[in-house]
Amino acid sequence: MGLSFSKYHGLGNDFILVDNRQQTLPLLTPAQAIELCDRNFGIGADGVIFALPGEQDADYTMRIFNSDGSEPEMCGNGIRCMAKYLEALETEASQPPQAPHSYKIHTLAGLIVPTLQPDGQITVDMGEPRLLAGEIPSTLAVADQKIIDSPLTVADKAYRVTCVSMGNPHCITFVDDTANVPLAEIGPLFEQHQVFPQRINAEFIQVVRSDYLKMLVWERGAGPTLACGTGACASLVAAVLNGK
Repeated sequence: MGLSFSKYHGLGNDFILVDNRQQTLPLLTPAQAIELCDRNFGIGADGVIFALPGEQDADYTMRIFNSDGSEPEMCGNGIRCMAKYLEALETEASQPPQAPHSYKIHTLAGLIVPTLQPDGQITVDMGEPRLLAGEIPSTLAVADQKIIDSPLTVADKAYRVTCVSMGNPHCITFVDDTANVPLAEIGPLFEQHQVFPQRINAEFIQVVRSDYLKMLVWERGAGPTLACGTGACASLVAAVLNGK
């Protein structure tokens, strides 16, 4: 089967984009997405994004398969890439959008609205963060409580974590120096920890200044990535909650 695709990235967080507007189900299976995302034997990407017809009064629908075949609720950099991809598709069809132009995109996390700006940048209204344990979800606290600077033991080591949902779940840990974080070792242990029944994205944050955070991220379903849009938002929320 032949497949036309485009490759986009947001700060190195890279995706294969597929024009799926003619049908409501993804053109690829999760197993095929795994093969395409392989960086040695496939195209190489953190995930595959499908631009589908809109649902529930949205202009389009976005679905994503991670590089391990799992499906996340949303992706911040991914939806920026999709907005740029939609602009290219509409321009190719002689219907170029005039910036500023917003798209209403249906995701598993709800309606997300990215906007094409006149300078070529893409901005996204990410919505309000969700902080209750039941919304993350996590069993680290009772469902109606927040998880802020809470103790978590990973591989016999004690950490202090804050959990935030931006439509997908994040566990943020503040560290003295991200260079000293053994990400390949502890990233999977955070992701698959038993207190996170739907797994978790793990961010390790170094506060350089009050206006400058350095982030190291292990993404649920993708492993180490160069950037994470929802993770950056969740980390900022966590920094505010912890008075950083």
